[in-house]
Amino acid sequence: MSDTILVTGGAGYLGSILVPELLGQGHRVLVLDNFLYRQNSLAAVCTHPAFTVVNGDIRAESTLRPLLAMADVVIPLAAIVGAPACARDPVGARSVNVDAIGMMLDRLSPQQRVLMPTTNSAYGTGDEQHDCTEESPLRPISQYAREKVEIEQRLLQHENAISFRLATVFGMSPRMRMDLLVNDFTYRAVTDRALVLFEAHFKRNYLHVRDVTRVFLHGLERFEAMRGQIYNVGLSNVNLSKLGLCQRIQCYIPDFVFLEAPIGQDPDQRNYIVSNAKVEMTGFHPAYSLNDGIQELIKGYTMIRKYSYSNV
Repeated sequence: MSDTILVTGGAGYLGSILVPELLGQGHRVLVLDNFLYRQNSLAAVCTHPAFTVVNGDIRAESTLRPLLAMADVVIPLAAIVGAPACARDPVGARSVNVDAIGMMLDRLSPQQRVLMPTTNSAYGTGDEQHDCTEESPLRPISQYAREKVEIEQRLLQHENAISFRLATVFGMSPRMRMDLLVNDFTYRAVTDRALVLFEAHFKRNYLHVRDVTRVFLHGLERFEAMRGQIYNVGLSNVNLSKLGLCQRIQCYIPDFVFLEAPIGQDPDQRNYIVSNAKVEMTGFHPAYSLNDGIQELIKGYTMIRKYSYSNV
């Protein structure tokens, strides 16, 4: 069955892969984006008759309300993403990440479905001896993570909602982000052949950007069974430290050198391992490995340079 799906932030890193797939499955797709990074990442789908795009701000109720009225499903991707970007403009970040999403949720009917990306960075500095599950205590460190926790709580008051706590995303996208950990480390390996690591033992979980699209499609197909729940989404075999990530990259760039700094602290103190068993029990399994992503990024970085492809 086809739906009308509103994707806010649909021209961003996640949306520019998700939107073409939704159109390919026969859905009508409405995109609201402010094109903050002057991207044309959806140019290839402009010819599609079921695609509509609005250049606007999700904080403007007069812009958002008529689009919500047309939507069967809402996928709110629009956000100021990541700790550095939020730290640069904390007031603006809250207005987008909390206030605008809250306004959207207040204006939804009970029948409208919402599938929202949140973040497993909410686990903060977790228990290194045990996997973080969806029931684990949340210890968000950054403003971005704290506000994602806050809006997730509001989201789940809506009876037709799913929250996907995404792992650190990686991989090539038409609207590239090179400030994400795997993308950044691989870029440094390709261009500089050297990297200094702070707190190299800190671990986190990872997920390919195309598997983000796949889990949203999975949620749409199995919405009745999955609604009202939170799901961690990541590669279960890759709860990997920064040092381990560099060693993976070195398999493909043998002259890549990385050094552990004897002093100094990473401003991002996330350190956790994550269980993705709950979403796997619904039948979802990632299709792209970390190795796939590293090789893809190495090819991609022959074409692009970092100055245009970062959120900070």
